[in-house]
Amino acid sequence: MALKHDAQTDELFRSILELKSIDECYLYFEDLCTNKEIRDLGQRLEIAKQISNGKSYLQAAEILGVSSATIGRVKRCLDYGAGGYQMILERLGGKYD
Repeated sequence: MALKHDAQTDELFRSILELKSIDECYLYFEDLCTNKEIRDLGQRLEIAKQISNGKSYLQAAEILGVSSATIGRVKRCLDYGAGGYQMILERLGGKYD
């Protein structure tokens, strides 16, 4: 289920690529998304990190306080998705600790 490319989404992604700092990200995403949406995105990245570091569903759920369904969705993306999580985790290396 690949994300379909369209002009509107391309423009969104181009706008994100223009951000130059964490502070700019906070400003833009606060306007762009709800607080919950931002927290959910961050939580999914943290789940990907935990699963990639060998944590089980149960361990990740206990650490993060999330449902097994949320962890399962991220795990499916790690196993069968487009490769976005793996790409960004590799690029971040240890910078997210």
